[in-house]
Amino acid sequence: MNTTPRSRPRRARGPRARTGPASGTGPPAGPVPALYETEIAHTRTGPVRYGLRHRTYMWLVDLDRLPVLPRPLRPLARFDPADHFDGDAPTLRAALDARLAAHGVTGADGRVLMLAHARVLGHVFNPLTLYWCHARDGRPVCVVAEVHNTYGGRHAYVLFPDRRGRAETPKDFYVSPFLDVAGTYRMRLPLPGELLDLTVQLRLPDGTRPLTATVRGTRRPAGPGALLRAAVRHPWPTAAVSLGIRRHGIRLWLKGLRPRPRTAPTPQEGTP
Repeated sequence: MNTTPRSRPRRARGPRARTGPASGTGPPAGPVPALYETEIAHTRTGPVRYGLRHRTYMWLVDLDRLPVLPRPLRPLARFDPADHFDGDAPTLRAALDARLAAHGVTGADGRVLMLAHARVLGHVFNPLTLYWCHARDGRPVCVVAEVHNTYGGRHAYVLFPDRRGRAETPKDFYVSPFLDVAGTYRMRLPLPGELLDLTVQLRLPDGTRPLTATVRGTRRPAGPGALLRAAVRHPWPTAAVSLGIRRHGIRLWLKGLRPRPRTAPTPQEGTP
């Protein structure tokens, strides 16, 4: 698998605006690209108790060194700028840089690692894509959490985690139809190493914690053999995620939950 870096023009250094502290978003990481065999779990504690677990695989890639697969395997993994942010940038790196600039973040001109599903057999759905952004000297600057909902909406949270990879941000994007756009996300997003261990928890103003999501996984080398084995174990994984969300939504509806009113998109949300 070819990971030869693409040349990228040097960015002019401007005044440093918002830059994050040294944090748990720094090393480890290890060689990339890499695959993570993952288990995603959601636990709801109210108004009804409900849990789900789903096994899949995800990619960790360098935005400036995206993997180039052998031609027969290319339908199993494609990274398309149209699948992220506003969908109109020429590259994923350009799309991310534009979003950081819109948030006043400078200094993230070094390595960026992205954890995401690739487009598989023409289909992609990424409920959560993470970007660990670094300065040229390797210092962590910020993490971008890009969230997609099943209505075609997209939203990016720009976070500045502490040394343990923890961050908080108000919830301001409609995701689950059974939850209002209210409360605060508490996230733990350490940069993956041999293990992947992420947590996102929603906390409401009354102190309740209706939803906790975890993503845990084990690193695998991203060679053709590993990709084929992952594809056999988890055929068409992105479609499985989309169908699973809808299946669990039906189960929650049967348990008595009803959709909350959908809010109008905020200006930074994209619906390509």
